Amino acid sequence: MIAIGGAIGTGLFVASGSSIATAGPGGALAAYVAVGIMVYFLMTSLGEMSSYMPVAGSFSTYSSRFVDPALGFAMGWNYWYNWAITIAADLSAATLVMKFWFPDSPSVLWSALFLLLMFILNFLSVRGFGEAEYWFSMIKVGTVVIFLIVGLLMIVGIMGGEAVGLKNWTIEDAPFHGGGAAILAVFMVAGFSFQGTELIGVAAGESENPRRNVPRAVRQVFWRILLFYVLAIFVVGLLIPFTDPKLLNDDVRNVAVSPFTIIFDRAGVAFAASVMNAVILTAVLSAGNSGMYASTRMLWHLAKEGHAPRFFARVNRRGIPVFALLATTAVGMLAFLASVFGDGAVYTWLLNASGLSGFIVWLGIAISHYRFRKAFVAQGKDLSELPYRAKWFPFGPLFAFALCLIVIGGQNYSAFTGGQVDWYGILVSYIGLPLFLALWFGYKWIKGTRVVPLKECRFDDSE
Repeated sequence: MIAIGGAIGTGLFVASGSSIATAGPGGALAAYVAVGIMVYFLMTSLGEMSSYMPVAGSFSTYSSRFVDPALGFAMGWNYWYNWAITIAADLSAATLVMKFWFPDSPSVLWSALFLLLMFILNFLSVRGFGEAEYWFSMIKVGTVVIFLIVGLLMIVGIMGGEAVGLKNWTIEDAPFHGGGAAILAVFMVAGFSFQGTELIGVAAGESENPRRNVPRAVRQVFWRILLFYVLAIFVVGLLIPFTDPKLLNDDVRNVAVSPFTIIFDRAGVAFAASVMNAVILTAVLSAGNSGMYASTRMLWHLAKEGHAPRFFARVNRRGIPVFALLATTAVGMLAFLASVFGDGAVYTWLLNASGLSGFIVWLGIAISHYRFRKAFVAQGKDLSELPYRAKWFPFGPLFAFALCLIVIGGQNYSAFTGGQVDWYGILVSYIGLPLFLALWFGYKWIKGTRVVPLKECRFDDSE
């Protein structure tokens, strides 16, 4: 449920409309299917490693052991930073959502309240975090299921007037609008929408019986995410013409023009905007809650490995890394305050710097799994020892690696294609890349690390 919940959020409820407006119903569907396949291979890669070696450091540990300690160091700090900044983005989004109901209320009030809620859920116990995330996810999943049922009834004409059928797939140049460039643009949006599925690797370190439960979660999460995303995009594309100007709005402040709200409204659902606003608020809080958990565990792991100040590795009697949690909470609040005061320029740069972080993590997962399997075989281990074995190796991690590279390279391809190169646009879009490389090669230069030979890769802490 954590992996499902982490991936279903404003990317689906709000931004899906702009994807259809950009590439048409067919183009948007093709982009989401392609990203869904990529995410499937990444989750099978992560599932194979985390079921055999369930650690809270997850991909940071795997990168250190199977590729290069410097890469593990950079991956850990990159992931911590990404989620700590994302907490601030979620606080901003939650505040905007609350202003739908209370337009004159102060932003700082709501952000402080929601940050306190996230902190308490993570402070009380890991069970408290898991229970909250389960119910947050359940609300989102339930909303999508109801939406799909209502949408399908509208398509065949049982609800909302006459049957729509496939007519919106044949207007103007539908189903593929804008050609390959438009599909590539949606590919980027779809990639961001699916980020959060890798949380399953972080949670594996504290899950009950990970050798049994992680494979089960990996097997189910792909079909559920693909079902929810692909079917939802398909239904929206059938019911709303891609030429509808309302679809172009992907701002969380305008919940009234969310494609979900529009369709519920047409179906005659009372208070559709208020209902979807409540669901979007749940989605935002769920993302922030997951971000708080993931970044806290990653900072704890970095301290445990000697890559961060040692006191972050301390835990209380309930096993909660309190100092790491406090530091993450403080960074989230400072980043939020940077977005409220002044012109928000500092926060914009922070957010842009974290934009590529999720894709960099995915790249690291693909590389680590490729080397994990190679090292496993090179050391004479039997593949039957693996609790879960990723199918289609080595095609899976190589395919995911290639697609992630395309997404990273194409973040702002339009900055290169105009008559004049947009250097500011390039800097804003790609600043996360040099920051990551500086961490990686800086650590490598200071510590003199090297790529770990396959025969020397460690699978056990006792080695």
